[in-house]
Amino acid sequence: MTSEFEQAASAFGARGSLLGLDLGEKTIGVASCDPDRRVATPVMTIRRTKFTADAEKLAVLAAERSAVGIVLGLPRNMDGTEGPRAQSTRAFARNLNRIVQLPIALWDERLSTAAMERELIGIDTSRAKRAVKIDESAATFILQGAIDRLTRVGPKRNGEPE
Repeated sequence: MTSEFEQAASAFGARGSLLGLDLGEKTIGVASCDPDRRVATPVMTIRRTKFTADAEKLAVLAAERSAVGIVLGLPRNMDGTEGPRAQSTRAFARNLNRIVQLPIALWDERLSTAAMERELIGIDTSRAKRAVKIDESAATFILQGAIDRLTRVGPKRNGEPE
C-alpha cells in the first residue's frame, strides 16, 4: 500500500533537487537536497510576513536550486491525528501550489523540531544560535527523512503501478 506521502512524491520523478519546509507560525525553515537526493542541507529561515511574499521567496529559492518538488512537514499529533496546525499546513500547501507550481508532498514531521533541538544541544550550540538555526535544521531533518524514505521505496513515476 502506498502512503499519502509516497503517492504525492511520485510526481517528483526519479531525480532532481527538492526543497524541504518546516512551517512555523512566525518562520519557515528551508532546506534543500542534491539532485541525487542523498543529503539534505539547511538553506535559510524565512521570517513570515504576508503569504504572497513568503510564497514568492520560496518560488525564487526553488528556481535557484532547480527544484522539482517540495516536501512540507505536516505537524500531526502524537497519536497520528490532525489538529488545527495540520489543517493550516494543508491549506498553506494548497495555496503555495498556486504560486510555486511544483508537486508538494506532506511528510509527517512529528518530533522534528525536538530532534533537531537535541542535536544542536548535543554539539554544544548556544541557545541564541539554536534559536536562529532551529527552523532550517528542522526543515533539513524533515527533508532527510523524506529522501531516505524515497530511497528505500525506490523511484516511482506517475502512473507506474505499485
